[in-house]
Amino acid sequence: MSIMRYHVVTIFPNMLDSYFAESIISRAVESKLIEINTYALREYTTDKHRRVDGKSYGGGPGMVMWVDPIINCVEKIQKKIARRKTAKVLVVIFNAGGDMFTNTIAKSSATKYTDIIFICGRYEGIDSRVKKILKAKEWSIGEYVLTGGELPAMICIDAISRQIKGVLNDDLSLEEKRMASHEIYARPEIYEYKNKKYRVPKVLLSGNHKLIDEYRAKKENTIGKKIKTDVSKA
Repeated sequence: MSIMRYHVVTIFPNMLDSYFAESIISRAVESKLIEINTYALREYTTDKHRRVDGKSYGGGPGMVMWVDPIINCVEKIQKKIARRKTAKVLVVIFNAGGDMFTNTIAKSSATKYTDIIFICGRYEGIDSRVKKILKAKEWSIGEYVLTGGELPAMICIDAISRQIKGVLNDDLSLEEKRMASHEIYARPEIYEYKNKKYRVPKVLLSGNHKLIDEYRAKKENTIGKKIKTDVSKA
């Protein structure tokens, strides 16, 4: 079974350590189902002050990340990947105006590629020539702007990894493969708070799986329907 290898190019490599050291992702790394590599971008600059950004042409606030350090870093990654003749590589830059990252993309990426290189921008963003030179895809995780690409990289790695066989203990844990509702309950059956009782719906206690499935189908919210529709198009 092939391993999925992620390569994250960032000026803050330690930001990713805590999240990936826990829970399902950590177990997937230990089980050699996925591999996560981080690359400190400042190590690839030729600037004596280890700078990786400068003022933008045309003026305006903020700094733009230079082409050279990113290309130097990615080329080194690509040379390492090229030793594996069957490797299939995707390069991704995060951009609020990029293609919206969806469950379809996550599922497709999990089966189509062996290596994904995530380039995490900062400041005002990345010089546009990086995308052209590397033929990179641009992804967005939502209609909002973040301070950097590290959070999007973590989100994409999580979403893609859970599509890889063996990462989740039970394949049915994939919400899109089961009848799921975003209204869920666990013990106790009755919870009392400030003299008010909150009960588990009786149908969930009935043992009648047909009725339970019908109830969950009704309770699915817009997000749940979007996931199922999205996956059906994959």
